[in-house]
Amino acid sequence: MTAGESFGRLDDDDYPAYTMGRAAEMLGTTPNFLRAIGEARLITPLRSEGGHRRYSRYQLRVAARARELVDQGTPIEAACRIVILEDQLEEAQRLNEEYRRAAGASQPPGAA
Repeated sequence: MTAGESFGRLDDDDYPAYTMGRAAEMLGTTPNFLRAIGEARLITPLRSEGGHRRYSRYQLRVAARARELVDQGTPIEAACRIVILEDQLEEAQRLNEEYRRAAGASQPPGAA
């Protein structure tokens, strides 16, 4: 991989750029919280060649949402389930909008 290719990955939301310690620091939480949401299968961090957990920006956003819910008193397992359902709903709404646009583009003018 060239330096240019490596630099380009910094904009990739799915690139596992953050160590567990750095991720916990950014979220204002502990590594145990990250382990717990991993055990609840909310996020699955990638592993470095040495076996260390690495988190992407997308995973950190998901973890931050779970932390908000936990801070409001929601049990961690329930918070993880809520975040998963929110993510699925957002994806379904995005797909529905794409289908609507595609269907509208394929109809002749005046047909509804």
